Amino acid sequence: MEVIILKNKTMPDPNKIYPIPGVKTLTYIKPTIKNPNIIVGEFTYFGDTDFESHVSHHYDFCEDKLIIGKFCQIAKGVNFIMNGANHQMNAVSTFPFYILEGWNQQAPPLSEMPIKGNTVVGNDVWIGQNTTILPGVKIGDGAIIGANSTVGSNVPPYTIVAGNPAKEIRKRFDDEMIKILEKLQWWNLDVDEINKLIPILTCSDLEKTKNKLKTFLVK
Repeated sequence: MEVIILKNKTMPDPNKIYPIPGVKTLTYIKPTIKNPNIIVGEFTYFGDTDFESHVSHHYDFCEDKLIIGKFCQIAKGVNFIMNGANHQMNAVSTFPFYILEGWNQQAPPLSEMPIKGNTVVGNDVWIGQNTTILPGVKIGDGAIIGANSTVGSNVPPYTIVAGNPAKEIRKRFDDEMIKILEKLQWWNLDVDEINKLIPILTCSDLEKTKNKLKTFLVK
């Protein structure tokens, strides 16, 4: 995606669908959501339009939610598969007779289905292009998911994973830095405070960043 640097000093608006003037191919997700079982935090964006069309098999009877935090970066082609895609696996046949006309089977109770709970994405998570997130996955804050990955198991905070199935590549930072970031939770600060922190949050000198964040935490 082309990087566009904005020179105006207007305040960021989490309720604006198109946050880049003149660009209609990147959207803040929260103001577009209609399904009450999809919960998305402020400033999380999608590198396309119509995010809800990328959430499949999300049926009310499964009672699952897709919960995504703030400031996530979700690339074009990312898809979330929800629990309604799962078939009964504890019997001889996995065929879903109960949803098709003319077959003599009542819908099994949810306790008989491989329902894996809510799908949860933390804050400041970057999900690469054409990635698929499977039902019930929990992705921690600050994680990075490589492009074209299939994520079927939980991803710890500040961890890079990639592949099919996605596997851990490495931790992004040392344990001390991760603890600082987990305590800071910068995404919950107000806009003015985040703006002041941007030079620190985007600094590639990680030792310098660590020391400055320690100072910020003791204020």
